[in-house]
Amino acid sequence: MPTVQVNGTSIYYEREGGGPPLLMIHGLGSSGDDWAFQREDFARHFTLILPDLRGAGRSAKPPGPYSIGQFAADLWALLDALGVESTNILGFSLGGAVAQEMALAQPVRVRRLVLCNALANYRTDTPRKWLEARLQVAMVHVLGLRRTAGLIANRLFPHEDQAPKRQRVIDVVGANPKTAYLATIHALIGWSALDRIHTIACPVLILAAEFDYTALQEKRAEAAHFQYMQFVVMNGSRHGTPFDAIEEFNRRVLEFLMDDASVRVPAHQPISAPL
Repeated sequence: MPTVQVNGTSIYYEREGGGPPLLMIHGLGSSGDDWAFQREDFARHFTLILPDLRGAGRSAKPPGPYSIGQFAADLWALLDALGVESTNILGFSLGGAVAQEMALAQPVRVRRLVLCNALANYRTDTPRKWLEARLQVAMVHVLGLRRTAGLIANRLFPHEDQAPKRQRVIDVVGANPKTAYLATIHALIGWSALDRIHTIACPVLILAAEFDYTALQEKRAEAAHFQYMQFVVMNGSRHGTPFDAIEEFNRRVLEFLMDDASVRVPAHQPISAPL
């Protein structure tokens, strides 16, 4: 298995395709396998680097606590080991927080940034965010991971024809060690880059699902802090946008990463699909 020793732990990764580098960072409780529906399309144009974060997938699962800054440092160390000087970064959910922290830590090395269903502020500073965070932690403690994964799966993919996707969530999330999963949740709760993201100077594409956990208005308000930003609403999608809006997700990401004419879009003039 391709692994690299970084910061005292072993990080698993896969690499494929050709062209400029594209680092793809998965969501909570999953792995680089999250990108199964993107790999073929994206690998035609980019060299994909698909890591498993510490505590997830096939990477090592050292004792916590973990932090978003630590995840970011791990991935920069991985890129250093692979000889990657600069890269595009795509982050989904938790991966979007890590992607922002990477861009803040080493801004000159990030070409373009794509964030899907991610926030810049995970502080539990609203009743909705407090409930989301505390409920998930409580469910893991009380129900265990596999039963919690079943509830998450039903929320992500509620339609009858999405049964295989629900089962995948149960199998993947349910297989996580409880301690590593909880350490990752606690790394996210309370993390915020809202007062720092205005310093990110690379172009940013924000993909926000219409029916995500967090209201669109909060995501729009956060997005306005970026210098150069495009904001796209993924109509009909829930939190698992790379799985439930595959064609549009792939098209939007590739258009943004490959179209030089759309690189410099001032944040006060966001591009958005209609609500």
